[in-house]
Amino acid sequence: MDTFVVRPRAAACHTLLYAVHDAFRRDLDRLAAAVAAGKGGAAHVRAGWDNFKDQLRMHHHLEDRLLWPRVERAVAGRPADLAVLAEMRAEHARLGPPVAGVDAALAGGGDGVAAVRDLRDALEAHLRNEEATALPLAESVLGRREWEALAADAQGRCAAGAPLFVPWVVDGIAPVQRSRFLTALPGPVRDRNRVAWEPRYRKRRLWST
Repeated sequence: MDTFVVRPRAAACHTLLYAVHDAFRRDLDRLAAAVAAGKGGAAHVRAGWDNFKDQLRMHHHLEDRLLWPRVERAVAGRPADLAVLAEMRAEHARLGPPVAGVDAALAGGGDGVAAVRDLRDALEAHLRNEEATALPLAESVLGRREWEALAADAQGRCAAGAPLFVPWVVDGIAPVQRSRFLTALPGPVRDRNRVAWEPRYRKRRLWST
């Protein structure tokens, strides 16, 4: 199996986490357009939505179980910084109801446009808060060894999902951002993505891409 480890520190925080945030934003734009066009029940839209939920769940799992605990240990005794991390976990939990609202709407149980708008507003507020507070805090207190350990732990939990995660992140992004993200990955992973993962991903036609 290919080793799925990003380079530590700046790449782990900026390149990976920020790229994932942008992928969430992109997918919700696609969902909003599909629902507005009356296509929320289409198979390719539902497949895109199901993948979005899986990626969001894994992203929050890695933050709550791997990243934030390391930052908490580094800022022990600093109430203001600990409050930032507590708010991140609380915001993750608060996203549950709007996600469920979209599920219900896509199943025919509500106003899809309003449900997607509510989720977009809630997720965007969270992402902006995280990018302005928690991620800069993590960068300021975690050293190279902590980022390397984080990458190794994440590898063990995410290796099976890499064939979908990598092409999902780079789906439709600008060439500069695409290059930056892929360059942060090991060469064998980039090669596997080019030869096998992206071709398989395109055949899935998530969001009819």
